[in-house]
Amino acid sequence: MKILAMDLGTSSARALVLDENAAELPGHLARRKVTMVTEPAGAGTLDAAAYLAALVACVDELADAGRLDGVGLVAVSAQWHSLLPVDTIGAPLGPVLTWLDSRAAAPSGVSGPADPADYHRRTGTWWHRCYWPMRLRWLRDCEGVRAARYVGLAEYVLGELLDDPAMSISQASGTGLLDLRAGTWDEEALELAGVPATQLPALAAADWRGRLRPEYARRWPPLAGAAWAPTVGDGAAANVAAGCVTAQRATVTVGTSAALRVARYAPVGTALPPLSDRHWRYRVDHDYIVTGTAYSSGGNLYAWAQRELRLPTGEALEEELARTSPQSPVADPRFGGDRPPGLAPAGSGSLTGLGFHTTAVDIFAALARGLCRQVAEDLVPLEEGLSARMEVVLNGGAIAASSWWRSAFADALAPRSVHFQPEPEIGVVGAALVALGRIACPAPAAPAGTDRDLRVVGHDSVGVSQYPS
Repeated sequence: MKILAMDLGTSSARALVLDENAAELPGHLARRKVTMVTEPAGAGTLDAAAYLAALVACVDELADAGRLDGVGLVAVSAQWHSLLPVDTIGAPLGPVLTWLDSRAAAPSGVSGPADPADYHRRTGTWWHRCYWPMRLRWLRDCEGVRAARYVGLAEYVLGELLDDPAMSISQASGTGLLDLRAGTWDEEALELAGVPATQLPALAAADWRGRLRPEYARRWPPLAGAAWAPTVGDGAAANVAAGCVTAQRATVTVGTSAALRVARYAPVGTALPPLSDRHWRYRVDHDYIVTGTAYSSGGNLYAWAQRELRLPTGEALEEELARTSPQSPVADPRFGGDRPPGLAPAGSGSLTGLGFHTTAVDIFAALARGLCRQVAEDLVPLEEGLSARMEVVLNGGAIAASSWWRSAFADALAPRSVHFQPEPEIGVVGAALVALGRIACPAPAAPAGTDRDLRVVGHDSVGVSQYPS
């Protein structure tokens, strides 16, 4: 059986075909770039209809090339936290608010949960602009949006494609409305949001499987009988593909943005482990949770530096980065503001220690090292109660593109053991492993001859072309 895997990312929509072991089949990838609209006031939005069209075009490309023959299962990895108001027939009433959108604010008179610590323990989230409770209040009370229902990007897309769509527990956990232990919508969170559960998507059961609508089954005949598995949040999927599903192993993913995460077994209905007040918690599925912190900056730092500072590229950039000093300049990389629980707005990045000798490469190196320091600081509370330091697995497109950045992370995270997982499609591979019920089976290891222990790696054998944005 082949698996069609889809990734609903921030910068692109992708579809690729995997074999029965969740390994990518050569030549079976289709990708379409998507454009996020950002504004100085903090907007970070996507066009829902254009996004759906991009994903459909990816599947059309695979179908036209005969790549869908033999597909029996469809797995989806998608960004967390997106929000889209829709009308009674499911048509968008505005753009998709992404994780980067920082405009939401609590309306006057709405003060947040009665017991913030208990709310954080139940939902894994805070009364924060990133999550649906505050965003829904803001949309209705401040922006005047009157919607029949509210969905995320994944639910909008699947709602158009499938006969009986539902919201996965993984995607629901990213809204901030879910009681993580019970696996149901949290009553206080719904009250804060000012919406009844009837205006939210139905929650998918653990054994839910979707089917294509007749019109799309006719469009893609090889997928007519394929089963669609519940969507997995992209961060959770990366942990699964990297084999980081125990309390002793953390992932650091650097793609467009970045995140630090630890996943572990904690089925719905059982007691959850303690949660630090500086970390969020979501669900991988009904059996596993993922705990960590996220950052608004990652590969997008390179995109900005390349655009504004005209950096060299490829090996020339790597060689110049290797000559930079860790001491000066020093940068705060929060160009997009804080992710939860922080409240710094977009535009909070800064540079100090600039001189006439400072180069464009020095500035980018300082930004990249700034992210490394943030991750190292946030890892410490996750290690509380462990008998030894965690192992850390680096992954993501921006990390894969730069051996220098991998080494910078290894320096910042020392003395921990730091490894690199080179799987380029780590999110969709992880989603496929979840769909197959193989969460404890990581993606294939690094190719033979590739040194994965970054404590001893300088410029390793992984080539550099560009940092994805």
